[in-house]
Amino acid sequence: MSTVYFSPARVKRWAYSASQIAGLDRLIEMLDFAQAIATDELVAIKTHFGSRGAHRIVRPRFLRQLVDGVKAGGGKPFVCDTVRIQGWDYLEVANQNGINPMSMGCPVILADGLFGCDSIKVEAGPLLGSVQVATAIYDAPAMIVVSHSKGHVGAGYGGAIKNVAMGGVAGRHRGGKWRQARGHLHAAEAESSIVRDPELCTLCLQCLQVCPTEAISQEGDGLLVEDEKCWRCGRCERVCPEGAIKLQKRGEDEFHVALAEGAQAVLSTFEPGKVLFFNFPLEVQPECDCMPVADTPIVQDQGILASTDIVAIEQATLDLINNAAPLPGSLAEERGLRLGQRILAEALGVDGQPHIDAAAQIGLGSRSYELVEV
Repeated sequence: MSTVYFSPARVKRWAYSASQIAGLDRLIEMLDFAQAIATDELVAIKTHFGSRGAHRIVRPRFLRQLVDGVKAGGGKPFVCDTVRIQGWDYLEVANQNGINPMSMGCPVILADGLFGCDSIKVEAGPLLGSVQVATAIYDAPAMIVVSHSKGHVGAGYGGAIKNVAMGGVAGRHRGGKWRQARGHLHAAEAESSIVRDPELCTLCLQCLQVCPTEAISQEGDGLLVEDEKCWRCGRCERVCPEGAIKLQKRGEDEFHVALAEGAQAVLSTFEPGKVLFFNFPLEVQPECDCMPVADTPIVQDQGILASTDIVAIEQATLDLINNAAPLPGSLAEERGLRLGQRILAEALGVDGQPHIDAAAQIGLGSRSYELVEV
């Protein structure tokens, strides 16, 4: 049984010590950064920078606390993510969301380089075979994984495993082949492809606007999908109001296993005890932070969790979300959900539990945990 430390969001005393800010400081103290970080060691603080229109990321205030915690532990931190949209644009999104060297007090970089091609091939499990780990993450001696816990179109739940697996892998490959980069996780085995039904398409162009790789373009009265650019992420299928776009031969079970194997590959580049995990089930929206919108949260803020076990912290976080009461005016209420109905899974129609199970099965951690409130 692994220990997961928990600072709840609910405030019951009018004192700074009861604040979420002070709670995060206690979590940092419990994980004892000095034990995981050597003096002058470079430490990657891996997070998500958000997207245009998506603002419910981990707040810069919390990221800065973690940066200061690394410095106090003797390390030299840098905040990072990997390329989603074009790298220059993504850094500007980070800046607009309040994540920049001035606010963080340390460098803010793209771990796979400005063009998303800087990576090292790392052996993975039998499904993936190998993945291209972002160079700055591969070379970092230690890492703090900072994850906003929320829904996800394919995984059902996006937390630390998805953050490490998809966010630790390079966005692109110099050869231009999607199987050599992040798209490999989305469609590891099946020959998936985007299929558009022109009879249903109304050319609303939502698919074009949501595509992170600019693989979709308009040509006259139709749409063109450039196969070599497509990540097979499924965002276009998710946003199409007419059901005119389908991602063919996409196995959800395969995707969950790929997430587990991807996370294992990224974490294998670190020595034991050199990676710490912080989950933030705050503003738990149903969509990933990659989407160009931020929906209303489906449950109330839960708090912040910290652990050295990626599986345990994911299980504890998902349990907190699924067992919470649905919020009025949210997708959960729209679905008619009630307390006790596994809120996130039922609201999205996709269960996030399988990739946590898969991670446990390949030895990444334990689903059994003790939740210790600090």
